[in-house]
Amino acid sequence: MPLPAPAPEPTPAALAPGPAAGSPDDPVRILLVDDQALLRAGFRMVLDAQPDMEVVAEAADGAQALEALARTRVDVVLMDVRMPVMDGVQATRAIRERGPWAGGRAPAVLILTTFDLDEYAFSALRAGAGGFLLKDVPPEELLAAVRVVHHGEAVVAPSTTRRLLDRFASALPAPPADGAARGRLAALTAREHEVLLLVARGLSNAEIAAQLSLSDATVKTHVGRILGKLGLRDRVQAVVLAYETGLVRAGRPPVT
Repeated sequence: MPLPAPAPEPTPAALAPGPAAGSPDDPVRILLVDDQALLRAGFRMVLDAQPDMEVVAEAADGAQALEALARTRVDVVLMDVRMPVMDGVQATRAIRERGPWAGGRAPAVLILTTFDLDEYAFSALRAGAGGFLLKDVPPEELLAAVRVVHHGEAVVAPSTTRRLLDRFASALPAPPADGAARGRLAALTAREHEVLLLVARGLSNAEIAAQLSLSDATVKTHVGRILGKLGLRDRVQAVVLAYETGLVRAGRPPVT
């Protein structure tokens, strides 16, 4: 699906000056890139409330983001996809390929979008994004994702992860025939196993709560216990484990 045609250039971005280099103890310096000022304001409130994060600049499109990076040291860029002048995929590619940027290195890019479309996810990840999340992600998951990409790792929305793995399943190793890998799931209760299957299908906590007639808080507790028992960092790793253990197969519903 082609990206929308460019719209008229918006109001110039707020470009905050920053130091040329930072220490490991400094807050994560964040650039917000979105053509909707109200959304930027909402994200800024969430991010600036964290002691280890600081929004140092904003931009209303990809071109303004590149201008900001030329003069402001940034660790992580929160990037929208559909924007006028220069979209998020083009900007991400330019961030990885151009420079020099203030601070001497390219920042990590975390894509935030309203549209859960594979062409956006694939294009953004190919362009060099370190993550791809939907804008309705809970605040705690957004904050965790910022920290993850800041440390050089990747994070992708669970629903997108499921489709990515379905698409590239032929490159994944087959589940062990002896079922040894599935023995890793023995520590889960029946309810936790049920929740893991729904996580593997890419359902959000709210969707799982509705399907199982549970509260959102109860589902969140179950997911946390699942991750703890299995030694997983996040829901994306849970989806990958579901493939590795044979709980889900490409193009098929999860095994019950």
